[in-house]
Amino acid sequence: MSNENKLLGVASSPHVSSPIGTRSLMLDVLIALVPALCAAVYFFGPRALIATIISVVACEIFEIGYRKLLHKTQTSGDLSAAVTGVLLAFVCPVTLPYWMLIIGDFFAIVVVKQLFGGLGKNFINPALGGRAFLMLSYPVAMTTWAVPGKWSGLISAADAVTGATPLSVDFMHSGVLPDASIMDMFVGNVGGCIGEVSAVMLLAGGIYLIARGVIRPNIPVAFIATVAVLTFIFPQGGNGNLEWMLYEILGGGLFLGAFFMATDYVTSPTSPMGEVVFGIGCGLLTVFIRYFGGYPEGVSYAILIMNVCAWFIDQVVRPARFGFTKEMKEKAKAAKKVAKEGASK
Repeated sequence: MSNENKLLGVASSPHVSSPIGTRSLMLDVLIALVPALCAAVYFFGPRALIATIISVVACEIFEIGYRKLLHKTQTSGDLSAAVTGVLLAFVCPVTLPYWMLIIGDFFAIVVVKQLFGGLGKNFINPALGGRAFLMLSYPVAMTTWAVPGKWSGLISAADAVTGATPLSVDFMHSGVLPDASIMDMFVGNVGGCIGEVSAVMLLAGGIYLIARGVIRPNIPVAFIATVAVLTFIFPQGGNGNLEWMLYEILGGGLFLGAFFMATDYVTSPTSPMGEVVFGIGCGLLTVFIRYFGGYPEGVSYAILIMNVCAWFIDQVVRPARFGFTKEMKEKAKAAKKVAKEGASK
């Protein structure tokens, strides 16, 4: 049959194909997280790598098992579950028992993600949802921090030397600067969660994602800049403005949250202006929780709260529609009003 006689295929839009898919995007995210993982292994030992691998495997098993049980198409190949596993391990202390981490994986994949329909339909970040669940269920285990460079156990964390983090109530949460230097904070030689301590490695990963076009810089820049401005203007404990600001932006999970959590496609706004508003909101809430909340760190909860607001931000901050005149807008409003009145009769 000649080409002229072939029937055209009919399908819904969009009709533009692209080599970029979910798998390629998630693969880039995993690559961007490798530097932070290397830093975690260097400072906290092989247990950091083991915990991350266990978390990834558990997330993949839970996703495959759930979708098989409900006779749904398997989506494990898109690597989204693997990203959730890495991120959830990254926001947990290296001393957390593996079985607790696996429970967090179950909550993140099954409850937060799959019960709402799977990838693209969850309204909060699965990894952060899993962390919030673990914080509520096992608060002591989730706030037991290993001192970097003093690990000794490979499988068991019983021999790990524990201590306070820079943002703990012993230090910055009470307005006292930690013993660690700003350089220690920058490279990651401080206590904290597995993947949040090394700001320089997370920054390198974030720059990679921006260069690859996986994320836009709007949310990370707005998020970090808001925290920087507020903490510079309102330092605590009589500390210097610049010094306090640097400790605040380098401490905790700010860089991990700004580049890898808040930029999640599903749970963040879609427009550039909406992303800026979202980032500013995350920054405001982070500083508010750090200064006035019961938790010394506010990044996770700030992002979760803003996840819930993402839909509203998209409705309020809408991009301009070219060719849509003021007269057309008035006619659209009038037609909508007439339709509403007709429906009420």
